[in-house]
Amino acid sequence: MEHLVSRRYWWFALSLLMILPGLYFLLLHPLVTTGQFRVGLRPSIDFSGGSLWELRFADRAPGEVRADEVAAVFAEQGFEGAQVQLSQVEIEGRQVADALVRTRPISADTPLQETQAVEAALQAAFGSVTRERLESVGPTVSAESTRSAVIAVLGASTVILLYLTWAFRKAPHPLRYGVCAILAMLHDVLVVLGIAAMLSAFNPRFEVDALFLTALLTILSFSVHDTIVVFDRIRENLINRRPGETFDGIVNHSIVQTLPRSINTQLTTFFTLTALLLFGGESIRNFVLIMLIGLVSGTYSSIFNAAQLLVVWEHQEWRRWFGGGRRPDAEEPTPAVSQG
Repeated sequence: MEHLVSRRYWWFALSLLMILPGLYFLLLHPLVTTGQFRVGLRPSIDFSGGSLWELRFADRAPGEVRADEVAAVFAEQGFEGAQVQLSQVEIEGRQVADALVRTRPISADTPLQETQAVEAALQAAFGSVTRERLESVGPTVSAESTRSAVIAVLGASTVILLYLTWAFRKAPHPLRYGVCAILAMLHDVLVVLGIAAMLSAFNPRFEVDALFLTALLTILSFSVHDTIVVFDRIRENLINRRPGETFDGIVNHSIVQTLPRSINTQLTTFFTLTALLLFGGESIRNFVLIMLIGLVSGTYSSIFNAAQLLVVWEHQEWRRWFGGGRRPDAEEPTPAVSQG
């Protein structure tokens, strides 16, 4: 516990190991599999627009329904280019085929006629077919949702940066606290997006929707909350520092002091989310899973990344990486902190 800060590059390397596989699935895996560059997340119709049909084939077992056959039925009814993802569900002890179908938005003028025509054609081709769900979002609404999501994340990050800079204004170099907190948040965002991209690649039912955005913004608040606890203890220990104490030692001591509180606080939330994941409904399962991933990542980043970045900045270690800058063992005293 006395060497958390001295091993900071081990923590940074561990973060990199968590982020790199996710970045592959987020950016490179779609290019490798489809030959087209796009983000490796499967957006829901909230962001992509169109209609989403969930169909259940009560008379067909898994393997008896082909995606191209379902797409052909939709094409005959004027829904060309339908994307079909097949899966299976258990009903009364037996497995039946299930499908998620993405199509163009249903016409606003004749919605009932279009849906009835598609359902009649499906029943003629496959027997008993039940429409479990049908959602439709127009392109204007989806574009506005995407724009609002980006603005929400960028706006929250900017406000957090400004607030932390102001809150730590009496500490030496207050801007550093805000920037380091944002970098720790960026770590959590990359971890969550990367794991979401992996889930999208292997699970056709995992989609990025409005609940995913809600989880992401909540994760940012968790991460910053825990980071502020550590930073505040660092500021207090800087105010009351004893002669001969180094900045590294103060940061390490502050982390050790706040570690039990950070872990105990996050464990209570972790247990609650785990119960929801195991016993909650299907509709919130993806949301709870993302929250759990972000909670673990946020706790890790606030302890092993955010405070360590303060030390890196204090010594300007990036200069030493390229042959210059002062070393930690040559640390100069940190300026006294005003208590007024």
